[in-house]
Amino acid sequence: MFKTLINFCLIIPFFLILPPKSIAQLESLSEETSVKKLLKNNLITYKDIPNIIAKNNLELKSLEILVKASSFNLSRAISTRYPKLDFNANGLPQYLYSETFNSNSNDTKTSQYQINPSLNLRWDIIDPKRGLEIKSSKNRYEIARNNYEIKKNDLIQEANTRYHKYQKSIQDEKNAQIAVELSERSVKDANSKLKVGIGTKFEVLEANSQLERDKQFLKEKTITKEINLILLKEIFNIDYEEDLTIEEKQYLIGFWFHPFKKNLTSGIDNSFSLKNLILQNQIKKNESKAFKNGNLPIVFISNNLSSSFTKGSALASQIDPNPSSSSYSNKVSLNFSWNLFDGGQNKNSSKAKQSEAEAEKLKYLNLQNIIKTNISEAYLNLLKNKDKLISTKKEIIASKEALRLSRLRYEVGISTLKDVLIRQQELTLSQSKNIEAVYNYNINLDKLERLTFLLRNKDCNKDINTNEDFKDSICDY
Repeated sequence: MFKTLINFCLIIPFFLILPPKSIAQLESLSEETSVKKLLKNNLITYKDIPNIIAKNNLELKSLEILVKASSFNLSRAISTRYPKLDFNANGLPQYLYSETFNSNSNDTKTSQYQINPSLNLRWDIIDPKRGLEIKSSKNRYEIARNNYEIKKNDLIQEANTRYHKYQKSIQDEKNAQIAVELSERSVKDANSKLKVGIGTKFEVLEANSQLERDKQFLKEKTITKEINLILLKEIFNIDYEEDLTIEEKQYLIGFWFHPFKKNLTSGIDNSFSLKNLILQNQIKKNESKAFKNGNLPIVFISNNLSSSFTKGSALASQIDPNPSSSSYSNKVSLNFSWNLFDGGQNKNSSKAKQSEAEAEKLKYLNLQNIIKTNISEAYLNLLKNKDKLISTKKEIIASKEALRLSRLRYEVGISTLKDVLIRQQELTLSQSKNIEAVYNYNINLDKLERLTFLLRNKDCNKDINTNEDFKDSICDY
């Protein structure tokens, strides 16, 4: 019987305890890629961000290790289905020497070498808690994988935001540089008019004041650009001293034509956070059932093979080191263990887990409302900034023309420098608002894609939204 059980244990299909296939897929994430080379030698585009984050971000790598740890815990739980085999030995070997003194008989001596190995096998045939614990381990593994995806998506969105912010700061610096150049021209014009006697000292002072304000504005934008570059390098996990080159020109990263209801439905159906709450609810239910099953019997098979090997004399008047003996015994049994009464511990623990499961349901409903709110906010902000893109573009065109006319009027003497400086400030402001509108549009587009798991449209296909007036549309932006 013992040999049969041993042979059965040896042919257990070990592939059953291997981690799921998805672990092999996650293993590929840790392979070295050419990300370092990309960061050092190439122009970093918006499309490169997901790959850089997935391969180079330290926080994401730590979560990847936690997913592996969870897979090992799952394998440990699955392994409880199979027999356990223990080997024990009392002395390898042990030496026994003793003397016995008798008043009515000869004295005896014992001098023996002994080895007493034993092999113990236990196989839990029926364990009411085991299946529930395996299910909970699978759920925890799924939660770990979902947490990895959540963090990866969050980091990609954050990296996108920093990328857009750095692009914005580059354009802000260029806008400030243009403002400085316009002010320098105004100072030059004011000094020229003063020299020929048709200008005033007040206009020169006014132009110089505007120039100093624009220089300070440029300095602030330059510092902001350096700060945003540091933040971008930090999330990319590259050294601050290394060079980083990105696309400087701002552009619309896509277009959004998905209906509002589809946004909400897709966001709720695909949310990893909501899936985790469902899994947490299942874990609490499984734990509640496991506590209930704690008072049910466990049935297991045990097999004990013990043996003894001795060499030497025992209780003999004269020691002879040559005699030897051996023996073995094998015991197979079907065993039954039942915890009949525990003072209500399992019952109360089960009720506690049921209450925690109810709490997870409320968390789910609350998070569902938060997701709907975030999607609605991002969707409405996208519509708002979509209109701003069109209006600020028109405002820039009008401001440039107004500045041109004001400068012509000033040159022929029918306007003042004050009017030119005002138009100049309006142009700088309109360009700043346009840069801000592009930035906010892209940010909200990223948020919508992150929250809804829908893909943006790369091309502004006019057939998608026939109700839109394309005369003043971002499709022509």
